Amino acid sequence: MIKGSVATAALALSQFPLRSFGLPEPEENEILIPFTDKLPATPNRPMIQWEQLTEWMTPEKDFFAVSHYGPAKVDAEKWNLEVSGLVKHPKTFSLAGIKARKRREITATLECSGNGSSPTFMGAVGNTKWAGTPLGPLLKECGFQKGAIEVAFFGTDEKKEKIKDNEYLQNFGRSLTIADALDDRILLAYEMNGKPLPPEHGFPLRLIVPGWYGVAWVKWLKRIEVLDHRFMGRFMARDYVTIRGEERPDCTIWRETSVTKMNVKSVVARVVRRSDGSLRISGAAWTDGTPLERVELKIDDGSWIETHTDKRNQSKYAWTFWHYDWQHPLSGEHTLVSRATDANGVIQPSADDPRIKLKKTYYEANQQYPRKFSI
Repeated sequence: MIKGSVATAALALSQFPLRSFGLPEPEENEILIPFTDKLPATPNRPMIQWEQLTEWMTPEKDFFAVSHYGPAKVDAEKWNLEVSGLVKHPKTFSLAGIKARKRREITATLECSGNGSSPTFMGAVGNTKWAGTPLGPLLKECGFQKGAIEVAFFGTDEKKEKIKDNEYLQNFGRSLTIADALDDRILLAYEMNGKPLPPEHGFPLRLIVPGWYGVAWVKWLKRIEVLDHRFMGRFMARDYVTIRGEERPDCTIWRETSVTKMNVKSVVARVVRRSDGSLRISGAAWTDGTPLERVELKIDDGSWIETHTDKRNQSKYAWTFWHYDWQHPLSGEHTLVSRATDANGVIQPSADDPRIKLKKTYYEANQQYPRKFSI
């Protein structure tokens, strides 16, 4: 139960989400200016509708969900979590047992690693509050045997996969190094935005790996296995692999890397006309947890302009809203594009940057994305 000032703060956040995070509240009579390059709708699939982005927390109806073997149906009364492999004390936990452990909440942005790969797949990202128990203490209680190097996570969802010339029943699986698995930000989560996980988001338990792409956030979690060798399942070794080229004077070198941490990224979300005639251009930006240094905006062929961003550290793994007020907009057609830069100096690349131009798979599509509108 939330009491006193905490309840008041929670209510204020839900009622005035932009003002609560350092951004001015929308005007009552502001007019939305539609983009002329309107993104095609993806039928029957929840996604962020960028032109409607006014809430820091993503409504459940707009929160994307991806599954590779189809959503699993789990009976919470019969469900349990097995921790096995190279552990000194193998254990099994019921949902009640997981909920009885220390509780922690984290607000984190979840992005599909294919988000931005095409105009029809631009809204597979969302921000919400997750609640559960930290993974690290549970693993330490089980103890690691000598030689252990990785922790693999398996969901209840399953399918037969053809490997070489035979078919084998496989559960969806991903792994983390022991060092990553022990990071205190990682949760075994049973709540999403204050409610039990919806079935499509992994009920009754899912892994939360803030700063990593969604493929690492294993849903319908049923088994944790500690290994003394690298886990090489389909979604680590054969799928969710990015192929990039590096041009050298005499050749191009091609590398395959596993999809892991999110790349620095921003989007232009909406444009509104305000009562004084100015245009407010706003959007969102996110990183892998590295602090966001700045978000810049380019209007047509102009120079990059630094926008206003919320500088308070509300949650290092959550997205940041940004805006720029164009005081004297010119009539006609215009192109907007944003770019984010993190504290390490990593700049969101343009579409013709070699990091994007020489990327031959659709994963990790964090290129700048221009939007067009007319006034």
